Amino acid sequence: MEEFKLHFLELIKLKDWKTLKQELNKFEPLQIAEIIENLEKNDGIVLFRLLPRELAKEAFQHLSHEEQEDIIEGLIANTDQITNLLNDLDPDDRTAFFEELPGEISWRLVQMLSLKECAITTRLLGYPEESIGRLMTPEYVAIKPHYTVQQALDHIRRFGKDSETLNVIYIIDDHRRLIDDIRIKELILAQPTETVENLTDNRFIALNAYDDQEVAIQIFQDYDRVALPVTDTNGTLLGIVTIDDVMDVAEKENTEDFQKFGGTQELDLSYTKTSLFELVKKRARWLVFLFFSEMLTTSAMSYFNVEISKAVVLALFVPLIISSGGNSGSQAASLIIRSLALEELGLKNWWYVMKKEILSGLLLGSLLGLIGFSRVFLWQEIGIYNYGKYWVWIGLSVAISLIFVVLWGTLSGSMIPFILKRCGFDPATASAPFVATLVDVTGLIIYFSVAVILLTGKLL
Repeated sequence: MEEFKLHFLELIKLKDWKTLKQELNKFEPLQIAEIIENLEKNDGIVLFRLLPRELAKEAFQHLSHEEQEDIIEGLIANTDQITNLLNDLDPDDRTAFFEELPGEISWRLVQMLSLKECAITTRLLGYPEESIGRLMTPEYVAIKPHYTVQQALDHIRRFGKDSETLNVIYIIDDHRRLIDDIRIKELILAQPTETVENLTDNRFIALNAYDDQEVAIQIFQDYDRVALPVTDTNGTLLGIVTIDDVMDVAEKENTEDFQKFGGTQELDLSYTKTSLFELVKKRARWLVFLFFSEMLTTSAMSYFNVEISKAVVLALFVPLIISSGGNSGSQAASLIIRSLALEELGLKNWWYVMKKEILSGLLLGSLLGLIGFSRVFLWQEIGIYNYGKYWVWIGLSVAISLIFVVLWGTLSGSMIPFILKRCGFDPATASAPFVATLVDVTGLIIYFSVAVILLTGKLL
């Protein structure tokens, strides 16, 4: 890619537009999009201006939203080119682009569309934000049940060139209600004189235009389809949604979940496009909350100040104890949040998860407890550190504390997502920092409580 970049930069520098246009025609739209994204903004716009109309449309759809904005900004002065580009874009891709722009800019661009495309875009933008209606395209092929196979194929040849996909053909009645869908393969292999109605079984899967886009993600995953019809509440066929649009939504949802789980609010734009002030604002709320929460750790340690002053050695193991609890909690939260997102688990499975995590916590805690005790034993025997004559009890305090802290961490990390979902919140907000902070505070209480019980009359 770097080689192509340098080659195109040289042609731009020489202003050899003829050769540049010829070179661009040798590349696929995805490759051109990658080249543009690797160029400086102005050079990318120059390159895009030279693309033939159809190639420009295809390449534009492969660009990131930020790059698309840059291209549009650079083309604003060239009204004809930007009008052609916007009119040529598939309705669903155009809608996805418009809804990410500020309202006044979107409206200005909508005015550049043809009457037909303007009506389609306005209708799609009229659906609720993040609804399936915003994803669908009205470019599909529909046939009637009384058509013969030959008539159906003739109809597809006539109107199929503008369809988003021809893998599946939709069958509608006189009121445009969806009756069934049929794979193009079945039509091709059927006898020309057979009617379409004889090929149907009236079993189909359809999306509702007003459902959340996450519903579409799940249905595409469950049924392994490349496209699905979209209907209204009366069953009227409105459009179709294709797998590429659903994959884009899935990627966006996953990005938001990762950002939440990392202890920040989801970013509205990419990291590179987010201003410093906005980035600080998105991260500050969680950091301030976690900071005040961590103050409870100081309070917990001050409560056991007398014990620590009598046995300073206890303080040596504080990082070991709280980090083990926080890590186990973050692990459990990650597993459960992902399983809830994939619908492998539901609210009804909380008791199953709790039983499993209790056993997991005990086993993991015992493993770490054994390692912790071995560490005390080895340091004492080798002479790295002298824990005194009560070293066995110190080792047991560490080992038993680790068992209970890790158990508490796994239970907290696994149950908090269920609690949040039950209360109507996004389980992803049970971020790793939140779980770790909770377990830090309670882990200290567990550790010092165990130490007081085992070491009273000895070191305490």
